[in-house]
Parts: sequence; structure tokens; C-alpha cells
Amino acid sequence: MAVRRRQRLGPGGGRALLAAVLLCVWGRAAAERVRYAIPEELGRGSLVGPLARDLGLSADELPARKLRLSDEKQYFTVNEENGNLYVNERLDREEMCGESATCSVSFEALVHNPLNIFHVEVAIEDVNDNSPTFRKAALDLEIGELIPPGARFPLEMARDADAGSNSLLTYQLTSNPSFSLVMRESPDGSKQPELVLEKALDREKQSSFELVLTAVDGGDPARSGTVQVRINVTDANDNAPVFSKSLYEARVAENLSVGSLVLRAWATDADTGSNGRVSYSFGNVPDSIHALFTIDSDSGEVRTLGPLDYEEKNKYIFGLEATDGGGLTAHCKAQIDITDENDNAPEITILSLSSPVPEDAPVGTVVAVLKVRDRDSGENGQVWCELSGEAPLSIVASSGGSYKVVTTGALDREQASEHGVTVVARDRGRPALWSSRELVLEVSDVNDNAPLFEEAAYSAYVAENNAAGALVLRVQARDADAGANGRVSYWLAGGSAGAAGAAPLVSVEARSGALYAQRSLDYEQCREFTVAVRAQDGGSPARSSTATVRVFVLDRNDNAPRVLWPAAAAAAGEAAGGAATPFEVVPRSAEAGYLVAKVVAVDADAGRNAWLSYELVQASEPALFRVGLHSGEVRTARAVSERDAAKQRVVAVVKDHGQPALSATATLHVVLAESLQEALPELSERPAGAEEEAAAAAELQFYLVLALALLSALLVLSVALAVLARLRRAGPPAVLRCLGAQRFSLAGAAFPADFCEGTLPYSYNLCVAAPARAVPEAAWPPPPVPVPVLSAEELLGGDSCEKPSLSSNALTGEPPAEPDAAQLSVGEAEAQRRAALGACSAGRRLRAPLLTERSERKLGALQPRPLRTRSIARSLGVWLGGREVCERVRGAEPFCSKTEEAVAEIPCRS
Repeated sequence: MAVRRRQRLGPGGGRALLAAVLLCVWGRAAAERVRYAIPEELGRGSLVGPLARDLGLSADELPARKLRLSDEKQYFTVNEENGNLYVNERLDREEMCGESATCSVSFEALVHNPLNIFHVEVAIEDVNDNSPTFRKAALDLEIGELIPPGARFPLEMARDADAGSNSLLTYQLTSNPSFSLVMRESPDGSKQPELVLEKALDREKQSSFELVLTAVDGGDPARSGTVQVRINVTDANDNAPVFSKSLYEARVAENLSVGSLVLRAWATDADTGSNGRVSYSFGNVPDSIHALFTIDSDSGEVRTLGPLDYEEKNKYIFGLEATDGGGLTAHCKAQIDITDENDNAPEITILSLSSPVPEDAPVGTVVAVLKVRDRDSGENGQVWCELSGEAPLSIVASSGGSYKVVTTGALDREQASEHGVTVVARDRGRPALWSSRELVLEVSDVNDNAPLFEEAAYSAYVAENNAAGALVLRVQARDADAGANGRVSYWLAGGSAGAAGAAPLVSVEARSGALYAQRSLDYEQCREFTVAVRAQDGGSPARSSTATVRVFVLDRNDNAPRVLWPAAAAAAGEAAGGAATPFEVVPRSAEAGYLVAKVVAVDADAGRNAWLSYELVQASEPALFRVGLHSGEVRTARAVSERDAAKQRVVAVVKDHGQPALSATATLHVVLAESLQEALPELSERPAGAEEEAAAAAELQFYLVLALALLSALLVLSVALAVLARLRRAGPPAVLRCLGAQRFSLAGAAFPADFCEGTLPYSYNLCVAAPARAVPEAAWPPPPVPVPVLSAEELLGGDSCEKPSLSSNALTGEPPAEPDAAQLSVGEAEAQRRAALGACSAGRRLRAPLLTERSERKLGALQPRPLRTRSIARSLGVWLGGREVCERVRGAEPFCSKTEEAVAEIPCRS
């Protein structure tokens, strides 16, 4: 059963106190050594001792403390469940320690959380598992017959590989009356067996003897070994060789080259001849001596045969023999001490490496445990260590030749994710030897950095009326940490983006940091707003930072100008109870530049989109008023005259400067009167309802369309007349020949001979009064004579408006009337002309091409006589009533004047 011992280091004065202080500061490793003793040759899995319990660890602590052994040759292993120490492989003391008196195995036991180091020593106790052995199977001795009794002859010593009492040998010799066995103690404490001659020998009686020498060790049970001793009785050789020293000592360096002289043994023999010739040899020595040394049989010089290593063995003791030619042998000892040389560099072993280490590890954290050993001795074996490299690390000596690498400053993974240092160990030999070992310490990330925005405050510009979901801005924050600690998410943390309970104006995408508009923005409602964006990492606990985003809404021209006056005033009047539209009174004595009114308008937009300009687009008298381009003031462009209508209507347009420009119109009613009392009659005649205004607008539109149609018809007619003129020169076309001689209806309708057909290609039925009834106003008296009939060529191709000759045929098949009968008197012609002018005056009040109700009543009393011709009423309505159209359309005054002159020159005859 294994014997277990636990021993604390005894008080070592200041050194023990210093070691305790260092251990408390740099990791609180227990400075105690646990010792066990076990016999050799235990089987694999044999229990050595309860290591965890002896270290003060409970079974519950084992999983967290992670008890394990150092990485050196694993003779032992520890069970992770119960913490017991077991044998891992067969232990042979003789193989491990050789002839050393003591044999032990030392190693370190490491526990974590916190890191502690315990030194464990297991002593290997010898077991009597080796029997004594002799180098030779038989010992041959030659003893002369003349040698007297009492002579002693040294015998070969047996060798036992065990240690302690198991290697203590006793010798026994088979019983023989001529010989006995005695033991002689050697200087090194060993006992040399010697054969003692008890009585004289007689070669003639017995020439040889065979004895058995038995060596027995002190083990329990004892083991033994035997060798046969063969004695040959020879003639007289009465002097044995004698060494000059019983013990030869030598001191050589371990780096001695092969073949170097170590010592020289010297023996003499008083005999002569072959009996005095001495030869040298090793005694019963192990094979290791034969591998390292050799002896010259003639000179007795001992030389090296192999390399000597102080670290393997620092002293060799072996026996030498000198034998003469007669067989007599002398024995001596040789002791060779090996001196140490600094031929071993320090060996660095990493016992523990805590990598990675968190970056928030406190100063003094143990990150690695090293063991440095130099196999040399003395100063050659004294080692000191240092770290090379720029890293917040240092190395501190611990107990038992171990060193700790500890942190000396704060670690920052963001600055250096790993630290590489080199551990350099140097001895104090001359020259000094050194070795190095690289350590790479990885630093694990800790969430010690908050995300940082690229800018503390962002500005974004978004045009109003944007689409919902439009990208506003993309913010970005960086986190110097790694992994989840550096994964940034974005959130809205508040701001003025929306009132409580209202949907926010923007949203942020959690991964990308993109801000999107939630809905369309309106510059007029919100010109700018701020929102706080928070960036948060994925660490635990999470860290965050906030940036402010200021969003400016850019204006677009999406609001038309709004007229406050006069439109706002008119609307207020109507809301008050349907009152009349407001008006402005301008005295007729007003000069040019008189301020009539000011159009007041506002635009909800900003900038150029809100710059307003004013322009006059419509007026009863366009030349009478003007509007200030930027002020909106309506002023008289000229002095007011008596011919100007009393009621004026001015329409101004208000435009902004946006792209595209938007506009609004303002209508201003002006009364030309010296005073308000004078303006009241004009106001009373104004239509009160909005229907008259709508009718007036529709009438204005109608006249505009009609004028456009007339212009188009004039163009078409001009082209047609040009074509007919060319056809007339070439001859009357067939289509005109079919018209025949009768160009009027059977009802006797006549066309005035002096009528110029003008530019209106239309035909109407015109009812004119009968000659028997007197019409107060417009009437066509019956012609006293038939109306002369004109040909189509004369009607369509006439270049002038001259009267046709009365000598031409008036009717088909009738001879021409006499000139006297065809001509009217001057009085009759004047009367008809006045009647026509009366009808023309009545036509001025008509709305062409329709007759007013009043004119229809007057003409309805007359005898209708249909006349299929180009309607005179139509012509009169356009010519005379067109003045109003011409007044509304600029540039048409010349046409109206010519029309009135043409009408005035037409003689109204039948």
C-alpha cells in the first residue's frame, strides 16, 4: 500500500517570507509540497494518493478548479471526478534513478479559478526485484603449491541493481577443507570477498578444485546469485601483483573528448619472468563502465570511450585488477569525479497558458506559468528569466523554479488583439547559455466601447411632397469591439419628429441606419424637425450612444397665390348675407396714375416660390388701367374721359416665380363717378346675382369663338374667291352653268342690286315688312320695280361694291326695264336709305346671330317675306353688334370701323 506524506516547507527565514509575499500578490499559489511514497513496479492505475483532498479541494470544486498535472512526462495521472492520483505507467526505480540512493519524481499540480500551483513529489521506494549477478560465469584462479596457508585471494564482487538493504550482499562458499571465505571491507564501505588458503596444497595429490560462490542480498525475500570458482594448483608463483594505491582518484570535466586519459593504475610483481608480467583489467563492473571507459592491459591507463555527462552521473567508482603471469591477482578501486561544465541551456516548459484573457482582466492577473530548469549545477544551473517584447506583461519568479507571467497594465483588445512576447532564460555560467520560448497571448473582447457616430449631429434636406418611404439620410456608427459586442443596431430615441400620439415622421432601419420618411412632408406645416437616433451594440450589458439628425424640409411650388383683396372681401360680403360685390369708385376727373385699388395676395410657399407678380389680363377699357408688377396697385393708365363706360370690370392675375408657376385671378369692379350718390344709379342697374356674371362670361366666350370662326371663314372664302377668279378667266365652270337664269326664289324675293356680299358665306331667311304697312323703325319698302337679278359670276366674282347696271336683265326671260322706270326718285331713295339705317340701328341692339325678343315683336307685325340670300340681318348683327366683340378682342378695331362704313354706304333699296 502506498505511503502518503504531506510536508510543508520548513521556516526558511527571509526567503520563505519573500516567497509567501510573492505568492499572495501574484496569484496566491500555495507554497507547499505534497509528498507521496510508493514502491516501484506498481501496475498502471494503482492509487498513489488522494491529491485533491490533500490540496484542500472538495469534490464539488473539482469541475470549476480544473485540477491537472504539468505537461512533463506523465508517470502519473489525476482523476477529474474524485481528484485521486494514479500510476499512469510502469515505474522501474533502477531504470529511472540508476544507482542513486534516493529516487523520486517531482511535478506540479495546477488548479484554476484562481490559479494555484502545488509541487508534488512521489518517492519511488525500491523493491527487491533484482538478484545479485556476477560479471563472469566462472572465476579461474591459479594457486601455487608452495603458497603457504593463510594466503588470501580476492574474488569478484557480485552486483545488485537494487538500492538500500536490497543491495547489501553477503557471500557464501561451498565447504572445502583447503579453503575458506572471508570478507574485507573496502574504502567505499563495500565488502570484498576473499578466498583464504587454509592448508598447503599439493599439486601432485590434487591439481584443481571447483567451488561455488553464492551472493545473497538483504531483501525480503532474499535473492541470490552464484558463480563457479575454479582453482588450478600450479607450480610456485609466490608473489602476487601489488597496486601502488588501493584507490585511484581522478577529476575530469564532463566535456572531455573521447580517448582522453583519465588516470593510470600501477601494479608491481616481485616475481620474474612470466610470473612478474602484470596485465590490467576491469573488475566486475557494470556495462555502463565498459561503455564509457577503457583500460590498457599493458600500461594500466584508463581512457574515455564515450562522452561523459555530469547531469547523468557525476561520479564513477569501479574496480581494477592486476594479474601476473602466474595467475595471481591484485585488486584496487578507481574513483572518477565528473566536474560540471556549462553545457546545458535552460529548458523552458509552459505549465499553463490562459489564452485568451479578457481585456478587462485586472493588473496582476496570472496569464502563464512556466518552469525553467537548467541541468547544470552551481552557477551553471542558476537561471534568471526576462520578457522581451512590448506588452503589458512581466515575469515573476515563483517557488520550485517556476515563473509566472502576469499583467502589469490594462489590456485593450481594440489596440492589440494579441500580445507576443519572448521568454528568455539565461544561466550564470561562463559563457552563459540561454534559451527562449515565444508566448502568444490572445485578448478576448469585452464590451467596453460604446458605438460612436461618424458625426455628432447630422443634417438632411428633403423636398416636400416626397413619397412615403423615401430615403432621408443614412447614419453610421462604429463599435471598436468585436463579435456581438461590435454589432450595432439603430433605434429612434426621441426628438421633435412628432407629437405625442402621432406617427413619427421618419423611421430608421435597425441594421443599416437608413432613415426613411414615414409620410409625405409639407413645408408649410413643418419646415424642420430633429430626431435622436440611438446606436446600441449587442453586448451584455449593452452600450449605446445618440446622435441628433436635423431634417430640413425644402419648399416646392405647390401652393397657388391666394388673393386676400378683393376676393377675400367679396367672399366676406357674400357670407355676411348675400350683399353685393364690393366696388371701387373712381372720379371721372381722375388723372393718369390715380390709385384705384390694391390687389393683396399671399403665397404659402417660401423663397422664389412666394415671389408674386401682378398682371392685367382683362378690362372693360384695357387702356384705362394698369397694374403694378410687384406692388399689385391698380392705377389709371390715362385720364378718365366722358366716353368711358360708368361700370368697369378689371381682372388681374397673380403669379408666383416657381417652376412651374402657379397663379390666381382677382376681379375688381370699378364705377366711374364723381361721388357715391352719382354711382348709386349705376350700382342699381348692376345684376345682383351670380347668374348674370356667368352669362356675361359665357357671352364673352361665345364672341371669342365666333370671331375665331369668322377669321377662319374669311381665310377660306379668300382662297375660294381666288380660285373662282382663275376659273372665270378660263371660262365659267360647269357647276355654275346649272344655276340657270332664275337666281331667286319663286316667292318673288329679291336681292338688293347694290349689296356687296362681303366675307360672310352664310344664307338665312330674313323676314322684311310688306310695303302696305308702316313700320316705325326698321322696314323695307316694296320696290316699285322688280329688283334687278345679278348673275352668280357677278355676285361671286365682283371685285368692287359698285351698283349693278339697271340695263341688265333683272329677271329670267323678261326684257330689261326702261331706265326711267327702274330709277327711283331722290326722295324715295332717301326714305329707303333711312329705313335701312333704322333697321341697322335696331340691329345694333341684337345679339347676333339671334334677334332679341323686342326686335322679334316689332318684326312679327310685319308681313314676312322670305328672302333666300346672304342674310342682311346676319350681316348687320355681326357688323354692328361685332363692335362689342371687337372691343373685347384687341386689334379688331380697324375691322369694325370698315364694317360700319360699309354698312353706312349701302343704300337700303328693295
